[in-house]
Amino acid sequence: MTARILVSACLMGHAVRYDGASKPLIHPAIDRWRKEGRLVTICPEMSAGMPVPRPPAEIEGGRTGADVLAGRTRVLEKTGGDVTSEFRRAAENALALARETNCRFALLIDGSPSCGSRFIHDGRFSGERIAGEGVTAALLRANGIEIYSDREIETLVERVGDAGNEVGVSL
Repeated sequence: MTARILVSACLMGHAVRYDGASKPLIHPAIDRWRKEGRLVTICPEMSAGMPVPRPPAEIEGGRTGADVLAGRTRVLEKTGGDVTSEFRRAAENALALARETNCRFALLIDGSPSCGSRFIHDGRFSGERIAGEGVTAALLRANGIEIYSDREIETLVERVGDAGNEVGVSL
C-alpha cells in the first residue's frame, strides 16, 4: 500500500512556468518516489490550456486562493487580463487527477498563484510575498489532500513514510 503524491511539473524539471522555466527539486526522495511510481505530475495552468510562456499572474488585492474559489477576488495577469476562470479550472483539473490517482499528498511550488502553499505574491506585481495559498493548493487542501511546499520536502518524506504504513492506504 503506497501513498501517492501529486507534484508540480516544474519541480520535476518540466519547463512549464509562466516564464518558460522549471524549478527542479533535487532530492533523493524524489528519485525514490519516481522509481516506486508514487509521483503524479501536473502543471495545473497547462492542464487548463494556458500557454508557456504566459504573462505573470497574481491574486489581486493581497487575497488568497480560497478567496478566488469563493468568488471574492480574481487572478489577474500583469498585462491586466483576467485569468480567474483558467485558474479555477486548473485547480479543478488538479483535484480530479489527485482523486483519480488516489493522491493523499501534494508537493507544490511555493509562491505560485496556483500552487503556492505557504506564500503567494501580493497581487501588485511588486515582488512582495504574503502568507497564503494559491487556487490549486486551496482546493486540494479543502478536499483533504495534505499540501507541502518544495521547502517542506523533509516533512513530506517523514509523513509519506508514516502514511505508507497506515491501514487503508491504497493506490
